Amino acid sequence: MSLTLRTISREQHLAYIQSLPAASHMQVPAWADVKAEWRSENLGWFDKNGELVGVGLVLYRQLPKIKRYLAYLPEGPVINWYAPNLDDWIQPMLAHLKHQGAFSVKMGPPVIIRRWEANSIKQGIQDPDVKRLRDIEADFIEPRAFEVADKLRRMGWQQGEDGGAGFGDVQPRYVYQVPLANRSLEEVHKNFNQLWRRNIKKAEKAGVEVVQGGYHDLEEWQRLYEITAVRDHFRPRPLSYFQRMWTALNTEDPNRMRLYFARHNGVNLSAATMLVVGGHVWYSYGASDNIGREVRPSNAMQWRMLRDAYALGATVYDLRGISDSLDETDHLFGLIQFKVGTGGQAAEYLGEWDFPLNKLLHKALDIYMSRR
Repeated sequence: MSLTLRTISREQHLAYIQSLPAASHMQVPAWADVKAEWRSENLGWFDKNGELVGVGLVLYRQLPKIKRYLAYLPEGPVINWYAPNLDDWIQPMLAHLKHQGAFSVKMGPPVIIRRWEANSIKQGIQDPDVKRLRDIEADFIEPRAFEVADKLRRMGWQQGEDGGAGFGDVQPRYVYQVPLANRSLEEVHKNFNQLWRRNIKKAEKAGVEVVQGGYHDLEEWQRLYEITAVRDHFRPRPLSYFQRMWTALNTEDPNRMRLYFARHNGVNLSAATMLVVGGHVWYSYGASDNIGREVRPSNAMQWRMLRDAYALGATVYDLRGISDSLDETDHLFGLIQFKVGTGGQAAEYLGEWDFPLNKLLHKALDIYMSRR
């Protein structure tokens, strides 16, 4: 199968994404507008009949002082990863990116290797010998994913263990998902653990209401998000980032990004952003106040978002990243505990991979990033 690759228009790219059951929100054309500090390009793969059969959003970040770039395809490209001739897809991309001045390529194949059911994780947490997710036997393994990894290694790709060069917003290797396909909402609710069901009921009894917000509510979102950043010791993104995200994504598709608030007695206690691409729905950012936790606003909000995702025809509700550590003293342990309560599954992706087109510059970048 001979494939050619060339730059395509945003319209072609979007039309292709819309023809698929789902794709990552980081591979829609509008994501380039969210990441305004990167230069971007839309790539298209064509078969011998001239039909578009794959797309990729590439973000280029220039190296300080020289006209060379890191080329990054977050959670992409959107191609047939299980094609027997993976080489025919990847080689034209590398040649094109090199021609564009890239010294290194980073990509995140949207390929899931393993899945663990909530019950297996709960048993693992109780077992003192289990320290990490991968110490637990997976409930589902995708053998083809290992073939993909082998092919990439043979081509000279290197796996970024720590998530690579630090230039990108490193994508999580482990995520938590609630499958919705062929399930009733009753089944989904029944699969929640007791604590979740109790907390949802508690919020209802207390009169917590969950409402959708718009662009003008992003300042209120930012207030809660900055409270969360102080509490959880991370550096918050500025309000302008979320404003840009809202404008860019919802201009492309009015249903791409949503904002939710859980409020009690007229006071907003927690908030979240939700992203939609086809049948895949993500809970993307979350925030909450230090007050009002006893009325369980976050559980109420997640349950509403999950129901809305279901109403949109979503096949999966994705709670995004988790750490693979099951150590109760780990500062991220509470996050996995919260997400496991939804009764979904943990999934492990292939992770991010690097291809040094110029080994010297690639190494220089690694050294530069490690000193920062």
